[in-house]
Amino acid sequence: MLFVTLQRLSELIIARRNTSRLLAAGAHEVGASHYPVMVAMHTAWLAALWFTVGDRPVSMPLLLLFAVLQLMRIWVLATLGSRWTTRIIVTQDAPLVKKGPFRFLRHPNYAVVTAEIAVLPLTFGLIWIAALFTLFNAAMLYVRIGAENRALYDPAARL
Repeated sequence: MLFVTLQRLSELIIARRNTSRLLAAGAHEVGASHYPVMVAMHTAWLAALWFTVGDRPVSMPLLLLFAVLQLMRIWVLATLGSRWTTRIIVTQDAPLVKKGPFRFLRHPNYAVVTAEIAVLPLTFGLIWIAALFTLFNAAMLYVRIGAENRALYDPAARL
């Protein structure tokens, strides 16, 4: 759990740095109203795991799957580079990224996060946490992906 917590905190630092640089270069944020809810959901997921994992047995196949998901996460972040952030930041002239995992999926990071939200609790046999937060995440992604798609594909939103 410590690894995942430190990973998420380091990602927030990277995202904040990238967001600041993008905004300073003239980009703008869309969909900001749902961001605190998303952060609260992810924080609650981590907290639920911290309070329930204890000394539960670990499923090694699921832990291996989680490790593979981390490699996929790194691939997404490396592909986006300085454009990766946890917010929806729109740059007016930058083309959409179509390399790396974006060749296969429009939103590969959301696929990874969705899998992580289920797989990590299941690694410790915490089915109810996996199910509950998968539902919360699905609702969040419904809002978030809609906002992101409008920002990416609607020319008026890019202004």
